[in-house]
Amino acid sequence: MPTISKKGVSMPESPIRKLVPFAEHAYKQGKTVYHLNIGQPDIKTPQVALDAVKVHSLDILAYTRSEGSKAYRQKIANYYANNAIHVKHDDIIVTTGGSEALLFAFGSIMDVDDEVIIPEPFYANYNGFSTASGVNVVPVISKIENNFALPPIEEFEKLITPKTKAILICNPGNPTGYLYSKEEIKKLANIVKKHDLFLIADEVYREFAYDGATHYSILQEEGLEDYAIVIDSVSKRYSMCGARIGCLVSKNKDVIKTALKFAQARLSPPTLAQIASEAALDTPQSYFDDVIAEYVERRNILIEELSKIEGVQVANPKGAFYCIAQLPIKNSDAFAQWLLESFDVDNETVMVAPAAGFYSTPGVGLNQIRIAYVLNTESLVKAVNILKEALKVYQD
Repeated sequence: MPTISKKGVSMPESPIRKLVPFAEHAYKQGKTVYHLNIGQPDIKTPQVALDAVKVHSLDILAYTRSEGSKAYRQKIANYYANNAIHVKHDDIIVTTGGSEALLFAFGSIMDVDDEVIIPEPFYANYNGFSTASGVNVVPVISKIENNFALPPIEEFEKLITPKTKAILICNPGNPTGYLYSKEEIKKLANIVKKHDLFLIADEVYREFAYDGATHYSILQEEGLEDYAIVIDSVSKRYSMCGARIGCLVSKNKDVIKTALKFAQARLSPPTLAQIASEAALDTPQSYFDDVIAEYVERRNILIEELSKIEGVQVANPKGAFYCIAQLPIKNSDAFAQWLLESFDVDNETVMVAPAAGFYSTPGVGLNQIRIAYVLNTESLVKAVNILKEALKVYQD
């Protein structure tokens, strides 16, 4: 019998999706499941984006350019300019989601067995993208005790080897909700210039910055033009996860030229989704003002309720819509499965994402979960109460 590749065997499961069969079983038992496990916003997609697809006048659903339509890329450049990020349309390659942008970035700048340093915990699929690309993740651990702030630069320096090609951050962070300061970005800029590395920033949550804080993009940092690669997406910004449209942005012409070859190999990004995404750029600021206010309220309620549970430690997110909670348990994988299989309050239960999958260091994060506060406040309160009652009776 033919065998599966070593790469395929080592490809990690998604900590976000691997519990789906247990949730489906809970549904069949008639239970209500509150989904705190996945960053699928319940915020409505801007009507202007939906209408653009409904009223299009295309006769043929044809390929677009491999780098995405020029009109869309020009509007993206205008969007960036409005956010004090100055790039041209030919600095942008439209991708099938931010996921493809990351794969293009890895493929363009790293060879098999090269290394990328990533502060952990990090977006779980970075492990998968690295495995698919034959690249090794070198983690530098950030800690819940200081809200998952950037680890000391000295910790990065210790990890740099001749195989190191890049540092990758998510800003604001998934799964931590941490928002890197301008000073922290400057520290990273200095280290990549010093060691001639790329700095990749996943900035898909750019709009989601709270408490008066402002997002600072690596593309705003002077002198970083040849080092900076930004990953972006419409998924969270416009609640358009199903559109699968993202982009790779860099002022480094060699990076763009190389990434374009990967883009050509997959032909083009989806046409209708580009039409919707281009229209979404006309979304008024009032939409974001309302969304930010909603997420701040949800965050505040979530943190307040979690803080009332004995033995629970929670980081206070300053961006995105996630937080990491540390529970008085030994193994959150087993706990998450037990919640779906064996526990309910008034026939209701909750689905969480075990946090160990957001680390690459073995044995770290086993007693943590990631919570996505993408539910309305009433549902969040109910979900946290279920967690509280579950922890009273759960035994490892």
